[in-house]
Amino acid sequence: MSNWTDRIVSDRMAVDRKFSDRVRASEFSNQEWGLIMTAVEFEIEHPDDPERARIVPDTENLPQMMPELEKVGQGAGPAGGTPQGDSGTGVLDAVRGALGLGDDDEEERLDAAERLVGEYAAELQARLEDHGKWTEVREAYSDGTA
Repeated sequence: MSNWTDRIVSDRMAVDRKFSDRVRASEFSNQEWGLIMTAVEFEIEHPDDPERARIVPDTENLPQMMPELEKVGQGAGPAGGTPQGDSGTGVLDAVRGALGLGDDDEEERLDAAERLVGEYAAELQARLEDHGKWTEVREAYSDGTA
């Protein structure tokens, strides 16, 4: 399958540049977004059906990445771009954890990460379609999964 991803390296770089504004507007810092993207792989659903084919993120590894995001967010401080206030450190985290409330925050961040990755996948597919590469990429994916 790496053959198809090799074909879209420059497109990924272009989408990364374009998507950076969206990341800045999100709750994630650039460093956190980088970690999120290392945990995600992209696949193409229904590659042989031009009408139904679409790029989808495999976010199976994201839950294991969430504790690392917390570490990055705690170390970033106010300049890191992560609006955490008191919720990111110290006594409040301990109290939330003791009350079983910390999981909701992590679940919300996981949901936000999955949504953002989904937007990225849609943006990547749109770029491939706009540049006439979508058919070639779908075929390369199909060839690699056979």
